[in-house]
Amino acid sequence: MRIDFSQSFRSQCVERLDEFDWVAIDDPALCPASVVIGMVRGGETGEVGFYLTRRSSRLSRHQGQYALPGGRLDEGEDASTAALRELEEELGLRAKPTDIIGRLDDFPTRSGFCVTPLVLWLDSGIEPAPDPDEVETVFNVPLEDLTQPQVPRLHRIPESNQPVLSIPFASLGDEVFSPTAAILYQFREVVLYGRSTRVAHYEQPLFAWK
Repeated sequence: MRIDFSQSFRSQCVERLDEFDWVAIDDPALCPASVVIGMVRGGETGEVGFYLTRRSSRLSRHQGQYALPGGRLDEGEDASTAALRELEEELGLRAKPTDIIGRLDDFPTRSGFCVTPLVLWLDSGIEPAPDPDEVETVFNVPLEDLTQPQVPRLHRIPESNQPVLSIPFASLGDEVFSPTAAILYQFREVVLYGRSTRVAHYEQPLFAWK
């Protein structure tokens, strides 16, 4: 399903995110963090894409894993401030608070974070300039990938009663796992289909537990 980068689609996103009753997690044992689902124009095609990164091998944790731009909150920051700062630090993109059009449920990770996903509409046309110390590769992934019939995939593991959620991305030729996949699945459900699907119960693969 082709989705054009247009004001009408932006309006749909804003309306559905406004209607979504997001859930916050208040757990002092978790470190607060935020991530960005940054919607952009997909190259020359004119369809909607979003930025997905592969983490640098230079990082101390989760090297080489797929991730949305983001990170932990610094002292005195809220989720929105941290998301904008991380977007600039990782991808060299300076967004404005008014570019934030909504948020999704907080997601508790096995690695000890409470992740708040922020949805941004980025129409500046500026190309990302990733910091090699944090980002190995940045991808502009077509939103259409999230509409495929094989989304999502669920995997059983003996270590948990809950299934691990993943999303196969045709444009990447690869599979992305939770927590990133779970957040993107909820984004799909809310923005594309108007469904308040919850995802915090989905398990994460063992490599994400560290």
